[in-house]
Amino acid sequence: MVIIDKKKRAIIERDLLNQLENVGHIGEYYNDLITHYMELVDLKEKLQSDIQKNGLRMEITSGNGIETTKPNESVERLIKVSAQMLKILSELGLKVPTIREKNDDDGL
Repeated sequence: MVIIDKKKRAIIERDLLNQLENVGHIGEYYNDLITHYMELVDLKEKLQSDIQKNGLRMEITSGNGIETTKPNESVERLIKVSAQMLKILSELGLKVPTIREKNDDDGL
C-alpha cells in the first residue's frame, strides 16, 4: 500500500498552518481542523492505492458461489473524502497546498 511520503505530508501540513496564520486563524480549533485535514490526506492516499490495486470494479464470489463484479467502493469514498477536504479548505479560506519539487533548474 502506498502511503504519502512523510516529507511531502509535512510540507502540506506546514503550508496549511502558514496559510492559517496569514489569514489570522490562530488557535487549537483551527489546528484541530488541520489535523483532521491531514487524516483525510492519509485516507485519500489509501483509497487511491486500493483503486490502483483493485481497479474500478472488483470480482467477487457471492454467497451462492456465483462470480460477479461490483463497483470498487473506494471510488465513491474517494469522491466524498476529496469533497470534504475541499470543504475544510474553503471554510478556512485556504488554498490547496502546492508541493514544489527541487530540480536542477532551481539554481538558475
